[in-house]
Amino acid sequence: MALYESEHTKFMREAMAQHPEWIEDQRIGRAIWWDKKTDLNELKANADSREAHRSYPYDVNFEIQ
Repeated sequence: MALYESEHTKFMREAMAQHPEWIEDQRIGRAIWWDKKTDLNELKANADSREAHRSYPYDVNFEIQ
């Protein structure tokens, strides 16, 4: 029994086989957007700088502090 392979997957396999130079372009693009080191200190600073949610800001007795 053969496994299902979508038309898109078939197309991508054929395109990548015909254009092996795209593999390096794909790596470069991925490095730009996804493969990044995570700076834990920066993440903590961003989390600490967020203002806490206030309870129901549409209340008529709500005061901005």
